Amino acid sequence: MKSLKICIVIAAVLAFAGVSLAGTLDDVRAKGFIQAGVNGGVFGFSMPNDKGLWEGLDVDTARAIAAAVFGDAGKVKFMPLTAVQRLPALQSKEIDVLCRNTTQTLTRETTNGLNFVAVNYYDGQGFLVPKKLGVNSAKQLDGATVCVLPGTTTELNAADFFRGSGLQWKPVVIENTAELNKAFFAGRCDCLTSDVSQLAAQRSVAPNPGDYIILPEVISKEPLAPVVRHGDDQWFDIVNFTVMALIEAEELGITSKNVDKMLKSELPQIKRFLGVTPGLGKALGLDDKWAYNIIKQVGNYGEIFERSVGPNTKLGLERGLNGLWTNGGLMYAAPFR
Repeated sequence: MKSLKICIVIAAVLAFAGVSLAGTLDDVRAKGFIQAGVNGGVFGFSMPNDKGLWEGLDVDTARAIAAAVFGDAGKVKFMPLTAVQRLPALQSKEIDVLCRNTTQTLTRETTNGLNFVAVNYYDGQGFLVPKKLGVNSAKQLDGATVCVLPGTTTELNAADFFRGSGLQWKPVVIENTAELNKAFFAGRCDCLTSDVSQLAAQRSVAPNPGDYIILPEVISKEPLAPVVRHGDDQWFDIVNFTVMALIEAEELGITSKNVDKMLKSELPQIKRFLGVTPGLGKALGLDDKWAYNIIKQVGNYGEIFERSVGPNTKLGLERGLNGLWTNGGLMYAAPFR
């Protein structure tokens, strides 16, 4: 008992002195890669391509974290998780970070013992229906069968919407995203509800995308962000500022193509950001070139958005709320100083 008390006192002294005990950063460095939880089948966000290589906005976010930590964006392994599996996998340390279109909520931040970092996609929930259903508003879905994932804010939001609108609905609950999509496109339900970005992704890979429409109602706020466990401030800081580095680089005009040229910039904020002026890396426990490595290997937020979900992709999404704050969007990074 005396030894236990001594250990507790030592741990408290170290914590007070600012000395961090072993955490996620030490764990990932020891094994040589980051284990990232992702969605297994949302085109544009996280999905293997025809060659089996993972692609998408969330996938590139995870690669950016690997670039920051290891200087190598390839040092990440992806674990596809269902909506039900995702939070327990993070809580039980099966994964180091969750990059899987997950909505920040009060309960998840508190009761579930998780921390959400900076948002990497602002979204809202909508409804996808076949054109032949003949409806043009969610208010016309009274009595509809609705395909929905369990254990999600989507399921709760849909229940709130139908109840609040005085409408009846019949949920068809299927845990796996791919199976849920198959059920909808096979006609097992009248409507599919999810975040609008996911509906666009699911429609894009439908047998006949033009046969489906996304109804105009957006019934929720869905700030989607990577997630880490409570109690590991250093790892939170690394993941948080990795997301913000993607945003900051776009605002500064730094891209994967010009980042080497930008190393010669005389602007103080660019010199700090790219590690020419040292200090920011040490503050995170990383190399001072951490942000340079992210942008060189993965690109800035705008580059990731455009190649993953932008207007020239099958999803065809506009920046909207995900534009920079200077362009009327919500993407805004804290100062890098």
